[in-house]
Amino acid sequence: MLKRRHLALLGASSVIASGARAQSNWPERPVRVIIGYPAGGPTDFGGRLLQDPLSRLWGQPIVIENRAGASQIIASEVVARAPADGYTLFLAASTHASNAAVHARLPYDTLNDFTPIVNLYASPTVLFVGRNSPFRSAEELVAAARRQPGMSFATSGNGASGHFATEMFRRKVGIEVTVVAFRGAAPALQEVVAGRVEATFSTLSGAIGLARDGQLRPLAIGGPRRAEVLPGVPTLDELGMGIPDTSPWYGFIGPKGLPRPIVERVARDVIGLLQDPAIARRIVDTGGVILAEGPEAFDRRIRAELAENMVVAREAGIRVE
Repeated sequence: MLKRRHLALLGASSVIASGARAQSNWPERPVRVIIGYPAGGPTDFGGRLLQDPLSRLWGQPIVIENRAGASQIIASEVVARAPADGYTLFLAASTHASNAAVHARLPYDTLNDFTPIVNLYASPTVLFVGRNSPFRSAEELVAAARRQPGMSFATSGNGASGHFATEMFRRKVGIEVTVVAFRGAAPALQEVVAGRVEATFSTLSGAIGLARDGQLRPLAIGGPRRAEVLPGVPTLDELGMGIPDTSPWYGFIGPKGLPRPIVERVARDVIGLLQDPAIARRIVDTGGVILAEGPEAFDRRIRAELAENMVVAREAGIRVE
């Protein structure tokens, strides 16, 4: 009996030691980064930007897999079911956290089936109108909406960040609007440019090209501070119309139970890269705001945003079946 127990303890010790060595030597093979959107979008941009620098740091290839569809639910499920060994990471956008507020059922638990690692950057939500709009300021838009309820606001989809921003904004300033949901940001923005929809809350990274070309007119920044690429545009806070920050973020998440040494390694290396002037400039030039949040701060952000969005979704009746 004692001999069997001794052998069992030796076996357990061997497994523990082997696991510790694997963590300390990580990565020993290519690391897969799952992205829940197609190539070329804002989330994919972050992955491609860090792909080569991380590969050089880790001495292993970084393989990006675009698992687009269902507002990242497909990608989230892939990561939730992956081994917690550090070889499958998820470069997620904030929709990953808000999905639980608008979907009745998900094939995973947003708060308990993942490990937040590091939040890279955010893209401010901006109130835009088209170039031919009569509104030159957020105050003018609100005044018109109060005179004539039902102003149309485009969103990139039911339950998207711009949808939440629209609902928060209309409640804050006391207006009634008509939400027009599109399948993606591009058609929503084009309808505003064409003047067929009057306004939209869109991510700056997704609209910066149209804004620079003069096709969209930015009226206010929805985030807590002005955008470096739009220094003359006030924040809603400055105008007394402040709403909770709905700026989409982009960060690395792993499966539940990801070993702490790997979490700390990824967070440390990514935050170090975000301090590189060339990388930081690429992010800022596309309208991004660097966050560089470690695991604990990132986890708090996810939980706080989900709680806020659940309240808004319930009160506004935002639901995706």
